[in-house]
Parts: sequence; C-alpha cells; structure tokens
Amino acid sequence: MLPPAAISCEARDGRQIVRLSGHWTLAALPPSPAALEAQLRGLADAAASWDLSQVGRLDSAGALLLWRAWGRRWPAAAEIPEAHRRVLMRAESVPAPPPARAGGGRHPLLAAGRLALLAGGHLRDLVALAGQLVLDLLWLFANPRQAPLREFSATLYKSGAMALPVTALVGFLIGVVVSYLSSLQLSLFGAEAFIVNILGMSIIRELGPVLVAVLVAGRSGSAMTAQIGVMRVTEEIDALATMGVSRSLRLVLPKVAALALAMPLLVVWCSAAGVFGGLVAANLQLDLSWGFFIEALPRAVPLPNLWIGLAKGFVFGLLIGLVACHFGLRVKPNTESLSTMTTSAVVSSITIVILADAVFAILTRNVGLPL
Repeated sequence: MLPPAAISCEARDGRQIVRLSGHWTLAALPPSPAALEAQLRGLADAAASWDLSQVGRLDSAGALLLWRAWGRRWPAAAEIPEAHRRVLMRAESVPAPPPARAGGGRHPLLAAGRLALLAGGHLRDLVALAGQLVLDLLWLFANPRQAPLREFSATLYKSGAMALPVTALVGFLIGVVVSYLSSLQLSLFGAEAFIVNILGMSIIRELGPVLVAVLVAGRSGSAMTAQIGVMRVTEEIDALATMGVSRSLRLVLPKVAALALAMPLLVVWCSAAGVFGGLVAANLQLDLSWGFFIEALPRAVPLPNLWIGLAKGFVFGLLIGLVACHFGLRVKPNTESLSTMTTSAVVSSITIVILADAVFAILTRNVGLPL
C-alpha cells in the first residue's frame, strides 16, 4: 500500500512553510485530485517556502499537479531534491493550453470557414483517390495477371448477389405504394390508364436507381468503410505498405469496380420488382388487366429511360464505393473514429447520390419522354 500524498504547514521565523510527504504519484493521488489542487493553489498564494524533501516518489501526474498549483512558475523558496526537480522540469516543458476565447468558436463566419476547409479537404482526397484508381487501371492493362480477381468477385457477391432479396422486397413494396396512392387520384378524373405512365417513369427512371443507391450505401457502403477501418485499427494497412502491396489496388479498386458493376444489375432487378408490385396493386385497385399493362408499358416508358436508369446505377455505384473507401482510409486507430467515419460514409454517400440524381435530372430532362 503506497503512502498517500499529504500536506502539512508550519510557521518558522514568521514564515509559512508547506511540507509535502508521501508518494505523489498517479496511484497514490486521490481519484479526483481537484480538491487537492485547489488546496495547493490556496497555499501557493500564502506560502513563503515549499519543502519536498520528504516526498518519497514523484511522477508526471504529481509534478503536473504541483506545477499547475504553483501557477506554472517556480516558487520563490523551495527545498526540492534533484530527482524531483528533474521531474518538475519535465512538467515545466509541457505547453500551457491556449486560453479559450469567449464565443469565438461559435462565430458563424468561423464555422462556415471550418466547414468549407473540411469539405475542401474531403474533395481533394476523393479526387486524389479517383486519380490513383485510374493509374491502377492503366497499370492492370499492362499487367493483367496482377488483377485482384478474388477481391473483386467477393465484393461482387456480397454487394450484388446478397442484396437481391432486400432490393426486390423494397422495390415491390414501393411499387405497391405508388400504384395505390396514384390510383386513388386518377380514379377521380377517370384517368386510370395513366397509372402505367406514372409507375413506369417514376420507378424505372427515378425511384429504382435512388432506392438501390440508398440501400447499397447503408448496407454495402458501411460494410466497406468498417472493413477498411478495422484494417486501419489493427494496422493491417501498414503491414501491406511494409510488404510493398498497394492498398488502392488491393482494397479500393476491387470494391469500387464491383459496386459499379453490381449497381446497374440491382437497378434492373429493383425496377422490375417495383413495376410488378405496381401491376399487382393496379390490378386489385383499378381492375386493370395484366395484358393492357404489359402492352402499354413500352409506349409509356421509351427505352432511353432504361438506359438512364442503368447509367445512374453505374455512377451511383462509383460514387458510393469511392466515398466508402475514402472514409475507411481516414479512420484513426481507435474505435470511436471507426464508428464516426462509418456514419459519415453512409450520410455522405446518400447526400452525394441525391445531388448526382439532381444533376442527371437536369442533363436528361428532354431525353426519354413518351411520344
């Protein structure tokens, strides 16, 4: 049992002397040293001399406690053994924390500037990562035997094949909901036949790609960020660099390429399930025949809308893969950073997908309109 830190005061020749004894170490100090530090500060204002000759052990925790109580300056008179003085000199070399400016960190201009710098840093790293992937592709064209086919096939299976059930279920339910709500409005005007146009254009061109992107961002994008983040925490990425293995070639490129290939296929799958769900709901709600629906669908939704949906799926897959890997590589070696970056990856992916969908809507506003 270590003797705890103790403080005693005595008066000698009209001067107050503060004598410290015991062990002033992290193990011997009280769990909450705030009261002890406050007592030392009060004595430092009135004491003329300090005596540390009876202190058994002094570590960095005790030295910092004393140094802060002394106001970060040496007392005018003190009896300090040489070993303890060296520890206190190390505490003296620790820089003082900067003074907090009242309200300075909450200024709207400063907050906007920090957000702009943060966004600029993320954009710079994303562009650099995309450029590195282009260089890796060019290198693979010259060295096709070095292609990471196993990593590519594993990501394609996890992100594509294993996502088929949930995308089909969500697409079917969305088709049922859109058809049901639209039929209630169309029946008021006797325009039940236009349910085919609403379902086809909304699901094939817009809802299908966006729904798949949101599902993949929450399911596969978060998994990619967590996987790379765990490798960062366990220093596996550093081990790859030590062995001369490119992290972008082995970790990033297979994920981005597999997601870009799987997304258009998932879009077709989800859109087909959504159209089928709308057909079932229209048949039950409006008594619309299956033959009429299937015959009118190609006229209501020209083929370019399908190509637009596929192009959206490809671009969304690239963006989700890049964002997921980007945040995974930014994980610091601690679990808190892992959870924070995984959440940021999902939110950023969904936001970027919606922005990209808006750009697609503007660029293709006159393409694929029904005759």
